[in-house]
Amino acid sequence: MDEKRLIEEAKKGNKEALHTLIENNLNILSGFVTKMTQDYHFAQDVVQETLLRAIMNIDKFSPDAKFSTWLIKISINVYKDFLRKNKRYAYLDDSYKDYVQDVEHVAISNSEYKDICSAVLSLDYKFRAVFILKHFYGYKYKEIAKILNCPVGTVRSRLHFAIKFLIKELEKKGVLESESKEE
Repeated sequence: MDEKRLIEEAKKGNKEALHTLIENNLNILSGFVTKMTQDYHFAQDVVQETLLRAIMNIDKFSPDAKFSTWLIKISINVYKDFLRKNKRYAYLDDSYKDYVQDVEHVAISNSEYKDICSAVLSLDYKFRAVFILKHFYGYKYKEIAKILNCPVGTVRSRLHFAIKFLIKELEKKGVLESESKEE
C-alpha cells in the first residue's frame, strides 16, 4: 500500500495502516531528532511524544506533504516546548553521549566529531533545524519553509547564518583551517 492509502486507512481507524506508517518513518524521525538534540535518551523522549501527538491527531494530517515531514514538524514543536519548559537543560552532559556509531561518525575522528557536534548544538534550534533538514536530509528550501512555518527567504538566511557560524566555530577549534591564514 502506498503512503496516501495508508494515511486514508489510518484516518478511518485502521491500526495496522497507522503502525505501518509509523514503522516506515521512524528511522527518519529518530535520526532527525537525535541530530537536533545530540542526546540519544532525550531524543527518544521527543520521538515518543511526537508519535503520541501524531497518533492522537492523525485525522488532522493533510496529505499534501509527506508523512515524515509532518512528523518532523511535530517533533520540532515538541522540542521547542521542552526548551521553553526546561531552560536549564544541559545538552552536552557527557553521561548522555553514548549514541550509536555509524558510518558517518567513523569517518571523523572522535575529537573532531565532538567539536562538530558541539558547534552544531550551539546553534539556536531555528538555525540547527534548517541546517540539519537541508544538509542531513536533503530537504528543499520550500519543504523546510513548510515544516518550520516561515518564508523561503527566512530559511535561506538561517541556513546562511548557520553555515557561517559553524565555519567560524570550527576554525576557532582548529577543525577547519581559516581561509585568512597565510600558508
